[in-house]
Amino acid sequence: MKNPSPEPGHAPRIPPAGVAALDREGLQPNEALVRIAGYVAGLGGWSVELAGPRISWSDEVCAIHEVPPGTSPTLEEAINYYAPEWRGTITAAFDDCILSGTPFDLEMEVVGAKGRRSWVRAVGVPVRDEAGAIVRVQGAFQDINERKKAELKTREHAALLDKARDAIMVRDLANRITFWNKSAERLYGWSAQEAMGQSAELLLDLDKPTFDRSNQEVLGNGEWVGELTKRSRDGRHIIVESRWTLVSDKAGQPQAVLVIDTDITERKRIEAQFLRSQRVESIGNLAGGIAHDLNNVLAPILMGVGLLKADARDGRDTKILNSIEISAQRGADMVRQVLAFARGVEGDHLPINPRQLITEIASVLGETFPKSIELRVEVPGDLWTIVGDPTQLHQVLMNLCVNARDAMPDGGSLTVSARNMVVDETFVKANGEGRPGPHVLLMVTDTGTGIPPEIEGKIFDPFFTTKGVGKGTGLGLSSVATIVKSHNGFIRLDTEAGKGTTFKLHFPAAESGKASSSSPFAPAIPRGRGEWVLVVDDEASVRLISQHTLEMYGYRVLTASNGVEGVEIYGERRGDIALVITDMMMPVMGGAAMIKALMEINPDVRIIATSGLGANGSIAGSAGPGVLHFLPKPYSAPTMLHTVHRALNP
Repeated sequence: MKNPSPEPGHAPRIPPAGVAALDREGLQPNEALVRIAGYVAGLGGWSVELAGPRISWSDEVCAIHEVPPGTSPTLEEAINYYAPEWRGTITAAFDDCILSGTPFDLEMEVVGAKGRRSWVRAVGVPVRDEAGAIVRVQGAFQDINERKKAELKTREHAALLDKARDAIMVRDLANRITFWNKSAERLYGWSAQEAMGQSAELLLDLDKPTFDRSNQEVLGNGEWVGELTKRSRDGRHIIVESRWTLVSDKAGQPQAVLVIDTDITERKRIEAQFLRSQRVESIGNLAGGIAHDLNNVLAPILMGVGLLKADARDGRDTKILNSIEISAQRGADMVRQVLAFARGVEGDHLPINPRQLITEIASVLGETFPKSIELRVEVPGDLWTIVGDPTQLHQVLMNLCVNARDAMPDGGSLTVSARNMVVDETFVKANGEGRPGPHVLLMVTDTGTGIPPEIEGKIFDPFFTTKGVGKGTGLGLSSVATIVKSHNGFIRLDTEAGKGTTFKLHFPAAESGKASSSSPFAPAIPRGRGEWVLVVDDEASVRLISQHTLEMYGYRVLTASNGVEGVEIYGERRGDIALVITDMMMPVMGGAAMIKALMEINPDVRIIATSGLGANGSIAGSAGPGVLHFLPKPYSAPTMLHTVHRALNP
């Protein structure tokens, strides 16, 4: 007799033949209830008398084996009903029970007389006589095929969920975790065994107000989708796109919440980086426009100061004019620094005295840094010369000093030092950077908080910052690394949390040459011989001071306020005009268009291009062979006069 499988949604039914058989047997009520329970549970009994040749099977056991009720097989026949891979297991368990009295409780597969393969639970216990000898083994036999199928399906589902890239978990209505897949283990760091039964809210350090609002929505609407920040086992904060779905039982009652988390931490970082780069680009565009106007303002000041210094009658006047010139030049340097940072403008590489560089930086720091920070400068007088862009190297030291200041909120000591050193093969191999030869080592040392080991390898990454939102762009140290590398140098870092940091910058020493002089009047300024020069610029002050300067030094000057006027004047006076000085950015007709028009009139025209944007130098250079020189604004009167002389006397 075969025990039927229960129908979905209904209790298992006892076959009518089975009920009739119970009635015919005239069983006592308690015994009948036990037999009914056996039918319902698919549970039967068996018994083996060790002195007898055969096994007694109940009707339920016979049904499981697909044999008629009352079948009583031998022990060998009973074992052969087990699937081949399980026969050794049941034989060993039965022998152990007989010999040592060890009971067994096993789940195995049997193959019925009609070939049906099913899972069963076999339980056996020894029975002893009054003398303690084992005389019988008896037990229970239950069909667990449906349960095994359900377990197998659950394992298959779990295996599929484990293969999912998203972290998947299930939590009950008390927020206890009841399922935790492999991706959740990888993302958050806790194994399934560690996570099961834990409070999801506490384990993942969820923001309570946010968690409560989300939980109310999923209970009310059946689902919730949003972004959450969760904490991993190692303390990292992970941003996830979380999807919550309410799971109900067959009666429609809420039972659990299915949570699927997609890690979007990297995506959010890239989005933030993109927004920051857009912001920097916007700053660059804004800085470009401002720089052009500021350089046009500073150009006549620098040229005018140069002329006034030439006519100065006493030391007091010269001192005042020097002060004005230094301030104007500092403003010009600041504009160039903003452009170099925001737009990547390349500067000229000149011989530089590192001592002078550090002295200038120290002067600025002494005026701007809080008094709680003690500034020290340790620079020998015999430092070798290095070759580089002074503005960019100023930026490097300034960025490092500002970072050092931020690392000492309660004050401390900041030391800027330098020394000569020779890098040998051993040093290069040990550090993996640099080339053997003489170097100048610049060092910025603070007594601040230091850099934790876990972020030490990230500090030069673009947009990486430990400062709060709005307090840092994460571009300072990445700019430092880029500039140092462009100067064929390299950086070493010594730091210890709580004790301070030292940045060591190694720059190759110049093979020859001395640091460039800061005086704009060496060598002597050459004079013109009455040559006609056409000055084209939309700034009236630039035209005026350029005309006055050139005329003072023996040139004759024509002026135009835009490219159209410049072309008209040149067309009328091409036989007289020896040189054209033109701005690149002008209304009506810009410098590049005017240069092409002039070259159509006279292919041998000589041109000096100027602009408040250094980037326009490449545009001017590509305008044609007539452009002999490019002067970035602002420039001094001597610089302009020397350039004019070279253009007229190549």
